[in-house]
Amino acid sequence: MKHTERLLDIMRTLRDPEKGCPWDKKQTFETIVPHTLEEAYEVADAIENGNMAELEGELGDLLFQVVFYAQLGQEQELFDFESIARAMSDKLVRRHPHVFSDMSLESDEAIKQNWEKLKQQERQSKNQANVSLLDDLPRSFPALSLAQKMQKRVGRHGFDWPDIDGVVAKLEEEVAELKEAIAKQDQMHIEEELGDVLFSCVNLSRHLKVDPESALRKSCRKFELRFRALEKIITKQELTVDTASLEQLEAAWQQAKIDV
Repeated sequence: MKHTERLLDIMRTLRDPEKGCPWDKKQTFETIVPHTLEEAYEVADAIENGNMAELEGELGDLLFQVVFYAQLGQEQELFDFESIARAMSDKLVRRHPHVFSDMSLESDEAIKQNWEKLKQQERQSKNQANVSLLDDLPRSFPALSLAQKMQKRVGRHGFDWPDIDGVVAKLEEEVAELKEAIAKQDQMHIEEELGDVLFSCVNLSRHLKVDPESALRKSCRKFELRFRALEKIITKQELTVDTASLEQLEAAWQQAKIDV
């Protein structure tokens, strides 16, 4: 705990009105958010790259974001690091009765169902008048993650396709509707239908037990590796991506797919 207290003390010093850091002193909850998101993605990147040495530092950067918010909350008499830890501890105990009480939940599915039941009770206690299963979903989430969380939430309560065939058929239906919108050259309709296609792709990922964000990140990484290989091939031909013809680029791409 001594290093936790040291970190909190450093944060207080950074925000000190007289001797603090000019940059840290002018930050607010809102201005810190982009840094928090960046640090979270850097944690994910370190894990995906299997770089455990780097991961330790990235987790420290992410922890500092929590400490920063805690200091801002303390200054405004909203909360502090201790109350954040206490609330999290209470929540974990409350949502794991099969660990911290006599309740017995034998399967992963039973644990998930009980977890969702407890979360719904918490939502009801916060908003007695208008309770929705979609309450408390973070609208600032990346769209893929938000779509996945929505689908998981309603799916656990029975609003779901019974098998993968229905999911695939729905995706094909949305693709057909997108083609119709493209044929009509209706840009607003195209955007709407393309969004529906992406939403259905996320649903298919969920049913296949594939995280769509992770899958897309891997595809981006694969594209990057192959495109870099293509650039090397083109360079050996004394060409650039800009000067090469489509046929030359296609041939280089096919070779890159073989090489990478």
